[in-house]
This record gives sequence, C-alpha cells and structure tokens, in this order.
Amino acid sequence: MLRLFNTLSRQLEEFEPIEEGRVRMYICGPTVWNFAHIGNFRTFIFGDVLRRYLKFKGYELTHVFNLTDIDDRIINESAARGISIDEFTAPYITYFWEDFDALGNERPEVTPRATEHIKEMIEIIAKLIENGHAYESDGSIYYRIAAFPEYGKLSKISFEGNIAGASDRVDTDKYDKEDARDFALWKLVGEDDMPGWDAPFGRGRPGWHIECSAMSMKYLGETFDLHAGGMDLQFPHHENEIAQSEGASGKLFSKYWVHSEFLKIDDVTMSKSKGNFFTFRDLREQGYSPLAIRYLLLSVPYRKQLNFTFEGLKAAESTIERLRNFRSLVKEVALNTGESSSVTDTVEAALQKFEAAMDDDLNTAAALAAIHDMVREVNTVIASAGLSADEKIAVLDAVAKFDAVLGIFGKEDQELLDEDIEALIAERQEARRHRDFARSDEIRDELAAKGIILEDTKDGMRWRRK
Repeated sequence: MLRLFNTLSRQLEEFEPIEEGRVRMYICGPTVWNFAHIGNFRTFIFGDVLRRYLKFKGYELTHVFNLTDIDDRIINESAARGISIDEFTAPYITYFWEDFDALGNERPEVTPRATEHIKEMIEIIAKLIENGHAYESDGSIYYRIAAFPEYGKLSKISFEGNIAGASDRVDTDKYDKEDARDFALWKLVGEDDMPGWDAPFGRGRPGWHIECSAMSMKYLGETFDLHAGGMDLQFPHHENEIAQSEGASGKLFSKYWVHSEFLKIDDVTMSKSKGNFFTFRDLREQGYSPLAIRYLLLSVPYRKQLNFTFEGLKAAESTIERLRNFRSLVKEVALNTGESSSVTDTVEAALQKFEAAMDDDLNTAAALAAIHDMVREVNTVIASAGLSADEKIAVLDAVAKFDAVLGIFGKEDQELLDEDIEALIAERQEARRHRDFARSDEIRDELAAKGIILEDTKDGMRWRRK
C-alpha cells in the first residue's frame, strides 16, 4: 500500500483516493517568464515519478499541470519590451516543454494556461464576494482571511495577532513567508492598461493564487485527491489556494498535500533571486546528458534537500552508463540451457524491494539501491554462467518496470554510426545558422542521449563518445 507524507496532517498516511481506482492530481507548474532552473525541475521530476508510480500501482490518472502565464514579472517584462504577454511568454513555454520532454517526463493529461481561465477565476471571486469571504477596496478585490478560521492549517504557522483587517493588505504576487495579510484576488487596472479583463466587479486582472484554484477545480472538481508542488509554495500560495477554494465551495479542497524539498548549491537554496542557479540548458551546454541530470535530481527522496555538485552529476553520468550497458549486455548475452533459480529469485527480490521502497513515501534512494543490487548480482551470474532464455526475459521485464517508474534507462535506440553523427551535427549547424534553435537543441539532446558529447573548439564543432 502506497503511503505518502501528507503536509496537511503532518503524518505518513496510506493513500486512498476518493474514487476507487482513480486519482485526480494537481501539480503547480512553472511561471513562464524565464527558463526553468534545475531546482524547478527537481520538483517537476518528483511530480513525474509520483505520476508514473500511481500508474504503476494501477490507478487511472487525471493529472493537471498548469502554466502561470500572467503575474507581475510577466507583465513588467512584456511592458518593458513593448509586446503582449502572449508574445512574451510564447517562447518560454516552448523552451519549457522542450526541456521537460528532454528530461524524460511524461506529459500530464491537462496543461492549462492561466490566461485561458479568466472566466473561471471571475466566477470564484464572485462567490467569495457573495458569501463574505472577499471584499472590494479601491477597485480591487481582496480575500478576507479573518472570514476563514482554518487559515494556516496547511503551513501550521501561527497567525495569532498577525492577521490584520481591511486596512492591511497585500497587492503583489510575491510576499514574505510570514506575511498573513489579506491578499488580492483581483487587481484593478485602468481602461487602457494591458493586460486587463472585464468583470462584474470592475476591469482588472487576477492575483496569482486564484489562478490555481480556478484551473484545478475546473478539471478535477471542487474536491480532488492530491495537490503537489515545491516546498516554497506551501505558504503562502497553497495556504491561500485552500482558503479561497474552500471559502467558495464550503468543501475540502484537496485530500492530500505533498511537497518536495529544495535543491541547494553549496548548501544554499537555489533560486533566481539569489543568482545561484543552473538551467537545464546550462548543464547540457557543458556536455551533461539529460538522463544523468534526471538521475541526480531523483536520487535523493523528495522530502530531503539535495545539494547539487558537479561531482555528483559526473557520478550520475557514470551510473547511467552502467545501467544502459547492463541492459545491452542482457539483451545480447549468449543463452545457456541450464536451469537455475538464482537469477529468478534475485529479480523477484529486487522487484519486491523496489515496490516496498516506492510505497514508503516514494523512497527513490532505496528503490535505486534495489536496482543496483540486482544489476550487480545478475552481472556476476552472466560472467560465470550466462543466462537462460527465461532468465533473460525476467531481467529485461524487471528493467522495463523500473524504468516505467523512474525513467533512467533511456530509449533503446541503436548506437549511431560515425557518418550518422556527422550528418546530425551538420544539420544542427545549419539549424543554428537559420536560428532554428528548437531543432538545434533537439539534435543536441538526441546526441547526448546516445552518449555523444559536442565540443566547441577554435577549429569548429567536434564530437566524442562518452
């Protein structure tokens, strides 16, 4: 039975969806104002592993993953460039999905954009005004925290003496973690200001928090099973989601809340505001493969902080190579005619340990240990006696099951010949000359996944195998 640490209860709980056999899950996606960094992708890969494991356990899944394409940063940046928010966010949305796919993540069933769900936001805000959970001031609409006695039940922060009234409000999308003032649901904008939308309570644009409530409830209902995201979103974003959603519906918003911990560099939390971050593309430009980056980001259980180092990333490259070589060795091994139960027992034990680890709050470290133990033991058998046909099938079946959850073995494409590599590099250079950076990046990812490292030298582009 899968057990998850529920932030709402602060306990490890058996996961039991509201509807038997079906899971409805919402995970907060990126704000598409820049490239996502690998700290963001640690959360998104955690979400992908959670998604994959729910499917592995046999659940039918509806996974909603939003794109925040309107907030203060996007508005300010698009205005500074003199373009619409759609024009500003479009390339970052493209870049995000390219990176998301390259890292081996499965696309969620629903990927809504905030700007496409203004109608639903307006409807929720209207309900909150009607039932007294929201009020108007100077043309903007604010959530009245004092009207929701359970405020703070997710973050467990004590707000006694800190919750002010209508004279003390927050208008920005970002604010201090200990700030519990009434927050903006709808921000007044002038008739000629952009972006802006007409609503019964005045022309304006939504606050950040109302966006996720509207998108999650539209596709998953007023109450759904699981809401996940990074630890940085627990307060105020997720706390405010609960307040406004339950304030509007009068029902439980999400049964389970699951949060992944921070990624650090030199023991300091990675963030754009601190300037201590790497994007996926930064690491890719240095020759690291998407599989190695994925492996490193999921190698530590999601509720533990991960300290990023290049030594760790290099070790992940070596580990990925060993895993892929193992799968190739098993596929190509000469068959024997002997009968032995040792390999079958090893495989069965590994599968049991793997599932037990993943059932234990997605303990990926223990799950990986089970895989590596199996690889070591099977390699020993292959070196001494080879494998029978049934043993070979059993091992490859186990590898497929492991990979269905973790996605660390990569595609089983045949190795490229030298002339094929040269042709792809020539195509990439041509794409770069025509500023087709999407195709250029796609080719680089393809080559990296096949163990081909590209190097820029004074004499031009060169390549080498890992």
